[in-house]
Amino acid sequence: MINKLPPIEKIPEAYSAIADQRIEMNEPQNQAYISSSDGAKRYTVGWDDTHYTSNDSATYWAGYPGYPVLAVWMIQGILPMNEEIASLFAGINWNELNKKHKRNYAKALDEVIRERAMDETSVRAELERVYEILKTLDLSVGRGKGRP
Repeated sequence: MINKLPPIEKIPEAYSAIADQRIEMNEPQNQAYISSSDGAKRYTVGWDDTHYTSNDSATYWAGYPGYPVLAVWMIQGILPMNEEIASLFAGINWNELNKKHKRNYAKALDEVIRERAMDETSVRAELERVYEILKTLDLSVGRGKGRP
């Protein structure tokens, strides 16, 4: 089991990374490279069997799988991803939005849902579905090479 779960609001950030095609998978080397939503940073996710590492701030400092790790898990089929829901989160600058809301990820997500007139019930139901599966994963995460 994962030692520390991320906020559920990190799932839409992973969706954005996938929808925006900001992920470069390097399967032969067990690595992936993910660009941040504002393009200012590039994160590296690595893995070996059931242990994943990343140098994104959440994984590195907070000890939970950050959105780059969640996105890799979705691409690898470890976590489900509803492509229709994921596409709703394309083109969002989460860095700017999270700063605006002082890292209150719930408020940032609420703003996106409201401003994009999303079907809140179906979006939140999908996030809950993914989160429930996330809770059952027998994987571990840790600090990757290079500080965020």
